[in-house]
Amino acid sequence: MEQITNQIILRGALVSLPQFSHENHNRRFFRFFLDVPRLSGTVDTLPVIAEESILNAMDLSNGEMLTITGQVRSHNIRSEGRRHLLIFVFAQNILCEDGEPLNEVILEGAICRDPTYRRTPLGREICDVMLAVPRAFRRADYLPCILWGRTALDASRCSTRDQLRICGRLQSRVYTKVTGSGSEERTAYEISALSAQMPEDVL
Repeated sequence: MEQITNQIILRGALVSLPQFSHENHNRRFFRFFLDVPRLSGTVDTLPVIAEESILNAMDLSNGEMLTITGQVRSHNIRSEGRRHLLIFVFAQNILCEDGEPLNEVILEGAICRDPTYRRTPLGREICDVMLAVPRAFRRADYLPCILWGRTALDASRCSTRDQLRICGRLQSRVYTKVTGSGSEERTAYEISALSAQMPEDVL
């Protein structure tokens, strides 16, 4: 059985009806957002892209809870002369069903940038890692991950090209970006690791 390298399962509430996003190889794709509460009460508002044929198979107008199975994807866009990395959930299956909120991610890929280790003002250890997760046709998704505590310290010892397997959740984070025309509120998306499998030589 082939090991999963990129899978996400979400269950949450539809924020608004899907809007047309783009067309690719005569297939139409739509974008919408899903609200997924954490145990802490914080709500992650996550972007989802789904093909029209998947959406046509159900009635989304009543705003029921949705269970989405798919992958976390990235896409590079150029805006104002700079590149921006868009992170989103690519839906492969959608069900209208009630139940407890879900936000479960499994990723495996190569570290493609030197890990960044730091401590919060309260002393909590954090490590930021960028994973290149392989996709079909020799493509890859570049996904920002954040690790905590002892796992963060272990990840900080990793090198680029080391393989890392992460289980966690996809989360949204609002921050303020200062630009030439003032400050604006933006949202970042990252995978918060609950556990990680490291290369043996860093443990």
